[in-house]
Amino acid sequence: MTIRLIVVDDDPLVRAGLSLMLGGAGDIEIVAEAADGAQAIDLVGRHTPDVVLMDIRMPVMDGLAATEALRARPGAPDVVVLTTFHADEQVLRAMRAGAAGFVLKDTPPAEIVAAVRRVASGDPVLSPAVTRQLMTHAAGTGADVRAAEAARRLDTLAEREREVAVAVGRGRSNAEIASELYMSLPTVKTHVSRILAKLGLNNRVQIALLAHDAGLLDDGRQDP
Repeated sequence: MTIRLIVVDDDPLVRAGLSLMLGGAGDIEIVAEAADGAQAIDLVGRHTPDVVLMDIRMPVMDGLAATEALRARPGAPDVVVLTTFHADEQVLRAMRAGAAGFVLKDTPPAEIVAAVRRVASGDPVLSPAVTRQLMTHAAGTGADVRAAEAARRLDTLAEREREVAVAVGRGRSNAEIASELYMSLPTVKTHVSRILAKLGLNNRVQIALLAHDAGLLDDGRQDP
C-alpha cells in the first residue's frame, strides 16, 4: 500500500530535502508540500493524505494550531510532528491535540521513513520514556488542573478498561497487555477502542498522556 504524505515546513530547503528523501521510498508518495499550517489544512482537504509531517514553528498558522484543526476533522490524517527539540512544551501540546508522534529534524533519514511507515500502520512514534520527559518538562504549568481533569475522565472507564489504559501508558503492546491481564488479543483491542471512544481520544499516545496526568503511572513500574 502506498502511503500518501504531505510535508509541511516553512523552510523550502527542508521541504525539498524531506520530499526527496521520503519520496525515494517505494511505498511513500509525496502528494503535496506546504509552507505553513493554513496551507497544510487546505492541501489536506484536496489531497486526503494518510500522514502529515508537520513542523511546529511556522508563520501564518503554526503546526500546533494546524494539528488541532486537522485532528478535529472526521477521517483526519495522522500527524507526525517535526521539531528541533526533544523536550518542548509545544511538542507535548501537539501530542495532546492528537499527533501520533514526533521526529527530530536531525533524525537519520531511514528513521524518518520508518516513523512515517509506523504511524501509517497505526503505531505511535513516541516511547514511554520520551512521554515522561515531555511531561516533566511541562509539569509546572497547570499540572494540578490537568491531574484533576484526567482523573475525572478516567473515572468514566470500567475497571478493566482502566487497567488497559494504564498498561497502554506504560508502553505495553496489545500482545503484552493480553498476557499481563489474562485477556485475549481481540478483547484488548476492543478495550482500547472503547477507551478511545469514551474519552474522545485519537490514539494511544493520548491515552498514555492522560494516564500520566492522572498519576496512574507513578508506582515505579514504568518502563525505562
